[in-house]
Amino acid sequence: MSGTGRRVHAAGAVLALAAMALSACGNDLASLKLTMASGVEKGVYNRLSAALADAWTEQLGIEHPQVAATKGSIDNLERLRTGQANVGFSQADAAEMAAVDEPGKHKLYALARMHDDYLQVVVRDDLKVNRLVDLKGLRVSIGSETSGVRLIADRLLESAGISPDSDLRVQHLDLNEASDAMLAGSLDAFIWSGGLPTLRVTQLAQSVKVKMLDLTDVLPELRKRYPVYGSATLPASAYSLPGNAVTTLTVRNFLLVNDQMSDEAAEALARGLIDAQPRLEAASPAARSIEIRAAIETTPIPLHPGALRYYRDAKL
Repeated sequence: MSGTGRRVHAAGAVLALAAMALSACGNDLASLKLTMASGVEKGVYNRLSAALADAWTEQLGIEHPQVAATKGSIDNLERLRTGQANVGFSQADAAEMAAVDEPGKHKLYALARMHDDYLQVVVRDDLKVNRLVDLKGLRVSIGSETSGVRLIADRLLESAGISPDSDLRVQHLDLNEASDAMLAGSLDAFIWSGGLPTLRVTQLAQSVKVKMLDLTDVLPELRKRYPVYGSATLPASAYSLPGNAVTTLTVRNFLLVNDQMSDEAAEALARGLIDAQPRLEAASPAARSIEIRAAIETTPIPLHPGALRYYRDAKL
């Protein structure tokens, strides 16, 4: 074979291998079926999941993902680890607790850091409650049993020296149930952790006079015990409330998959997520903070190798 012939043959072989790789990737995506653990209906997780499912369907040509309403982060993590879902949202604190090897359970990987949640202690405005300790004796929801809200509420109350069992008339309601109970007059306050603004809280504030508690006095002890949390200002304008801004804590949110996700699929999903940011922001203003450089900040959950490949190729 001549030198020219060898070069043509070699080039043809390279093209054939490339075609096979593309075909394999295409087949992987074509058969991809996603179930997304999305949190409570009308919550930020749920709204972002629905928008992301639409975007991935259009971008990748896959079957439309199933968006499953759940009770929140802990429920989502259990579904990911048992294979009931292969994509899901979680707060960083709950994910940190679940990031342990356990026989028969799938390992967790991150596709991206998403938005930050703000802890929101919502109280009826006609009550003389200005600090967390003033909730003693009142009817307070601290989140459903399998939610990240419950985890963060327990830690907050513990740090403040408040016992849910003896100091509060505690209830375990999700966001929608708590809002309905407050509308009905059967609940005095509830703790919620979500992006700003959360639609259901916005709707509640339009029907009932509410206020947000400032947590300045209890945050130092909480953050000392649990460094995973940050602090930030929650502006009154987030819900068009009277009064001043309050100081509260924040927690990062991750979009997670399990170890059943292929590298090719994870890479495509991460790329699709970043490309869909304007669409996600239209679904919830919380998504305005999603951007490629912050997306890699998922410690203590490792990035999926496929997602890491996408971020490296994007030359971060």
